[in-house]
Amino acid sequence: MANKIYATGRRKASIAKVWLTPGTGKITINGLSIDAWLGGLEAKKLRVKQPLVVTKQETNVDIVATTLGGGFGGQADALRHGISRALVAYNPELKAMLKPEGMMTRDSRVVERKKPGKRKARRSRQFSKR
Repeated sequence: MANKIYATGRRKASIAKVWLTPGTGKITINGLSIDAWLGGLEAKKLRVKQPLVVTKQETNVDIVATTLGGGFGGQADALRHGISRALVAYNPELKAMLKPEGMMTRDSRVVERKKPGKRKARRSRQFSKR
């Protein structure tokens, strides 16, 4: 197995670059620990750690990641995708655990563009009879 494994995860406008190394379970995102980066957003922390929990690798690998674009939600999901891809590159046997959970698929849903003559993508102006 390689020393340092790289993978990219994406979601909405967010991109996560993930480097995975054998280690003790330390997660560093944009130079901060996961607790400092996400603060009190516990649900998003669990979402980021989900691939490690499912594959029981929480204490076996260290993760260093850089995220850019979008908000915390999109970045957390991009990290989840990137960590999953890195784990499969690290050990291909883990794919059987991650794929049924939907972690190997990029969530391709993005915001629909605004159309001319509409207030939002589909919302029309309010009709006034008088």
